Amino acid sequence: MKQSTFTLPSSRRVGVTEYGNRDAKHTIVFAHPAPGSSFFDPAPKATAPRDLRVIALDRPGYGPSELLNGGAATVARAAEDIADYLVAQNIEKVGIAGWSAGGRIALAFAAAHPELVDRVAVIATPAPDDEVPWVGDVNRAMLQPLKRLSAEEATAALTATFDGVFTDHPNPEDSIATLATPEVDAESLKAARKRLLAMLERAFEQGNAGMAADIVSYTLLDLGFDLADVKAKTLLIYGAQDALIGQAHASWYKDHLSDARIEMNPQAGHLAIVPAWERVLSHLAPGSKAR
Repeated sequence: MKQSTFTLPSSRRVGVTEYGNRDAKHTIVFAHPAPGSSFFDPAPKATAPRDLRVIALDRPGYGPSELLNGGAATVARAAEDIADYLVAQNIEKVGIAGWSAGGRIALAFAAAHPELVDRVAVIATPAPDDEVPWVGDVNRAMLQPLKRLSAEEATAALTATFDGVFTDHPNPEDSIATLATPEVDAESLKAARKRLLAMLERAFEQGNAGMAADIVSYTLLDLGFDLADVKAKTLLIYGAQDALIGQAHASWYKDHLSDARIEMNPQAGHLAIVPAWERVLSHLAPGSKAR
């Protein structure tokens, strides 16, 4: 896995991870969860046999990616960062996948750039909380006062709150449980643990800034895109044992997308990305597997 930085046309720096074959016919983009970073291959044994170039970008505040406008970030802006990188690489067509919070980025990118995207995979991504409640009363109460602040101020305030709860340099071991459903995902967690910890290690290079910016972007700000603009064939993969982000979320997205199908993994929880990665790759890059 090759890590680098890329300077956007705005002069802001973002972190990039690439793996696979740079000269492959198929390119896919992977958008990480929150907390998370670009440094993650969900299932290397599924990736390796395919002739693929995989690209992932760190969102603002994660890894080496600089915060935007003093701390504000938006889902739409994260999608545009991807577009800027692909243009610089002369890449004309991709499939894009997003896990959890990353699914919003994938959909925003597909909505804004239908000419670049032929297929989308969304894995365990929450629907908007006002449509399918999932944030919880305690978290809503914590976020409520932030609505009176600017996005930059809200991000700074939320970062300070997280610093007090998790310390200003969170331990990846303490955060890994947020990405999985206890007991249900035990086997997948065991298989992917080292990779998840490496992803989180990079995620917290700037402390809690990335997680705070992410949460502000999808709870307090307008997402900045319309699902009706997503024309690419979309696969919605969710874990049937995910008690928080399950069937109701998958159904909400299917109802709002023009060309989508749901696949529920009966044995998976929120870490559905690990057992689903082979299916994701076959959807995004058909014909890429060596015969």
